[in-house]
Amino acid sequence: MTPSPTLAESEFERADVARQEGLTMTDAAPQAGSTGSATARPVVQVSAGAVRGTRHGGLDRFLGIPYAAPPVGERRFRAPEPASPWEGERDAATFGPTAPQRPYSPAIAKYLASVDVPGDDILTVNVWTPADRSADAALPVMVFVHGGALTRGAAALPTYDGERFARHGLVFVSVQYRLGQEGFAVLDDVPQNLGVLDQQAALRWVRREIAAFGGDPSRVTVMGHSAGANTLAALLALPHAKELFDRAILQSGPLEARPPKKAGRMSREIAKRLAAPATRAGFSALSADELVAQQTALAAAGSPLGGGPSVALAIGGEAVPLNPLDALLDGAGRGIPVLVGSTSEEYRLWLVPSGAVDKASWLTVTLARLAARVPARIVRAHRARRPDAKPGEVLGEVIGDILLRGPITRFADSRVGSADSPTWVYEFRWRSPVDGLGAAHVMELGFVFDRLAEPDAIGIGGPDGPQALAEAMHRAWVSFVVDGDPGWEAWSAHRPVQAFDADGGHIDYAPRQDELDGLPRA
Repeated sequence: MTPSPTLAESEFERADVARQEGLTMTDAAPQAGSTGSATARPVVQVSAGAVRGTRHGGLDRFLGIPYAAPPVGERRFRAPEPASPWEGERDAATFGPTAPQRPYSPAIAKYLASVDVPGDDILTVNVWTPADRSADAALPVMVFVHGGALTRGAAALPTYDGERFARHGLVFVSVQYRLGQEGFAVLDDVPQNLGVLDQQAALRWVRREIAAFGGDPSRVTVMGHSAGANTLAALLALPHAKELFDRAILQSGPLEARPPKKAGRMSREIAKRLAAPATRAGFSALSADELVAQQTALAAAGSPLGGGPSVALAIGGEAVPLNPLDALLDGAGRGIPVLVGSTSEEYRLWLVPSGAVDKASWLTVTLARLAARVPARIVRAHRARRPDAKPGEVLGEVIGDILLRGPITRFADSRVGSADSPTWVYEFRWRSPVDGLGAAHVMELGFVFDRLAEPDAIGIGGPDGPQALAEAMHRAWVSFVVDGDPGWEAWSAHRPVQAFDADGGHIDYAPRQDELDGLPRA
């Protein structure tokens, strides 16, 4: 299936020519309204005041714009409050502060980069937009929510730069939100899932303000990866989801939340360790650094196979009133087109660096299968497809299916026959040559953003990722935002999955269905 031509097609063609000739877009064809100078400082007026960004290569960037007040002092552990107005022009040349966090463990930090920008004003958005935007031709908008297990991550990572999306005719926005205990603590007198409430506030800011940057507030697509997709699934399941966005892209994110008792295990353990009440007053008396330190230590004491306390969405309250997957299967989110998928070997990011993939035995697989109530025939199906697989690899495949591929399939199936709820499913299969990571979690991001040369993309995918695949995925994501169609067959009873490999992509129908039928829920 080939999508109809979009307003971005000419930009794709010009960008491809520029890439081949080693030029910037401004060098290839200067754009009206752009000085071509790295020192140009465009100014945009939003409700709270004027912001002064930067212009380069025909694009404007406005970074670190507050969409809510800093969540510190009396605002700590409370729902987000409006940002205070400012006088004059606010400098928007650099990213805002990052949420309190620690770098990944050494085994994972080799592949996943971290950014630390100090400061309190962490509830900010960043905007990339064409410099030659016209007030008479508002552009579609993409809003990106980063992942990081609800404990790490930042919009300032180089791979997340919105340059390529803006160059192809979109207004690109990235969002920062509260993480860890600041955003997802389960406490007796604190609203649950504050980080999700932050994202709601950011999306309302986009609806209200994005026209000033050349964006169309009636054409907003959200895109989340991993924990970011998890939080966006929770927003998609809300009755008022259409007030927040019009389309959704969910990449490698769980579709479920946990009961408060289970989700609150990390908060209770921290309270116990620090002899503090599990209340707003108790946690407010602790510094953000103390909470992050205890959270990091507790998470490190667990294992990829044995588990342990973790940060998770909690069912209940305004932000996540129901388990998202249950609500979605019951019809929530209908009327909002969705692009959803995963990588084919998500588990390898956690089980390979830790060595757990080599430690598991067939006895481990059997015990885990019985505990999770996985039918033996599913394990046999995995072994039949990969007869040389290690026990840890088979276990990782089953875990990935329970957490991601199974829920994604059930969600997509629930929308078949709903004319206003088209759904497209993909699977990223290109295997990185780096340290046996294969098609692990996170691997697709450099391709989707078309930024394979960034250090964080090279760290996990190596220096030779196929550029043709990046162009194919990036083009599909842009086409979905612009036209509502990524360019392949929508989900149906035939279960078409767009498989992204070095060939640029092809359709598989109901791949590995024998491994999914009868799979239990997480």
